[in-house]
Amino acid sequence: MTELTPGKLLRVHLSEDDRYEDRRLYEAIVDRCRELGIAGATVFRALEGYGGSSEILRSHLLAKDQPVVVTIVETPENAARILPELRKMLPNGVIAVSDVGMVRVQKTV
Repeated sequence: MTELTPGKLLRVHLSEDDRYEDRRLYEAIVDRCRELGIAGATVFRALEGYGGSSEILRSHLLAKDQPVVVTIVETPENAARILPELRKMLPNGVIAVSDVGMVRVQKTV
């Protein structure tokens, strides 16, 4: 079995319509991760959900305000670097942080 490396899983829960400055928040988060040299970030759109406001978020015919989760898997050191940035960018919401075991897979050609 491949050796597991300790890591952190960050999941940023927000709304598709959340904004940071003049753009969608999830786009700004992905760009900031890239600027800071974070290994990767993935955005998932959910079908339905609700948060602290208890307002149901789902896709409607006329409006699309679905829940979105940005997922980041990183070393503990890099996760500690991006976490304060995420807090500054997020107007409200939840950042879930979990300990994980990581396996980096890189195939040489």
